[in-house]
Amino acid sequence: MSNIEELIAQLCPNGVEYVKLGDVVKVLRGKRLTKNKLSEEEKYPVYHGGLEPLGYYGQSNRIANTVMVINVGASAGTVGYSSVEFWSSDGCFCLGHSDLLISRYAFYALFCHTSILRSKVRVAGIPTLDASAVESITIPIPPLPIQHEIVNILDKFTELQAKLKAELQARRAQYEYYRNDLLNFENKEVEWSTLGEIGEFVRGNGLQKKDFIETGVGCIHYGQIYTYYGAFAHKTKTFVSPEFAKKLRKAQKGDLVIATTSENVVDVCKTVAWLGDDEIAVSGDAYIYKHNQNPMYLAYYLQTPMFFDHKKKYMTGTKVIRVSGKDMAKFKIPIPPLAEQNRIVAILDKFDKLVHDISEGLPAEIEARRKQYEYYRGKLLDFKPIEFDRFEE
Repeated sequence: MSNIEELIAQLCPNGVEYVKLGDVVKVLRGKRLTKNKLSEEEKYPVYHGGLEPLGYYGQSNRIANTVMVINVGASAGTVGYSSVEFWSSDGCFCLGHSDLLISRYAFYALFCHTSILRSKVRVAGIPTLDASAVESITIPIPPLPIQHEIVNILDKFTELQAKLKAELQARRAQYEYYRNDLLNFENKEVEWSTLGEIGEFVRGNGLQKKDFIETGVGCIHYGQIYTYYGAFAHKTKTFVSPEFAKKLRKAQKGDLVIATTSENVVDVCKTVAWLGDDEIAVSGDAYIYKHNQNPMYLAYYLQTPMFFDHKKKYMTGTKVIRVSGKDMAKFKIPIPPLAEQNRIVAILDKFDKLVHDISEGLPAEIEARRKQYEYYRGKLLDFKPIEFDRFEE
């Protein structure tokens, strides 16, 4: 930061001019391509309505190092950057290049205004953003050496976050490999039983989001199982009053709570092992599974491809997918001795903490770096506005 401060003191001691984007660069609309012209075998990515390429085309209409703003669809108002040549379709605005702006600096400066751009999207029918909304955004334009220094600093943060995310992805793949390998009991001498034989499914009841209060008896709503919780939990996110809790079915320590309703195949039957000391209320569209095994062993096993294949056979519905407790009870699972279950769980717990724990491991590191990046981005792009001298005639 000291180098930036020295450059500001040297090059713009009186402040920096804030300018509307439309006064310094052109906001260019792309040209539509029909899908039959796109091919994965072509060279140049095509952007329309999102920051993921729609396909590839044999020509480009934008040079490398160009700022993009999506102007149509659910992603309208989002800001992106392409370091390679590409084709901009009519669902993607691009900023022209200017002698006053380094494109990468313009990206960081405009990205800070994403919430403003999103607020200006017209949502009647297909969401649409007008070019005038982009042109009206005001950004500081310091001298080019300062822009260069800001880009260097923020690029380093961006690169570090990308490396951490790639490492997290690799660790997740490693975790899934070891989980599936440790829980593969083919050609091994082990007892096999159905979930119905070793435990009991109890359906939750009567709990809705409107029943939540600040403190009270802990509760788990089925939707939270795939949006908030990991493989296990010691504390609940939400609570209900003690009086209301008396009407609800409850999970005790060691029980599994299983979501049996979802809008997608992956989340239905997602499981969280309740490891807290107090009993908790459980909503409808979820089952409490009571058993006498290691709860984490069961929770991990219900993440395997074997269980995924089983639940697919019994899913009902299209928009809303369901699996009944009766059908889950048919799933056959290996039941090794508790000592072996404990050994497997100890290994998988270390991987789980590394790839899922938001207070430790890689997710915590990524979140810390994200906050650090946002802090410095805001600080680096916050300049004192220039004060122009005013002379009386």
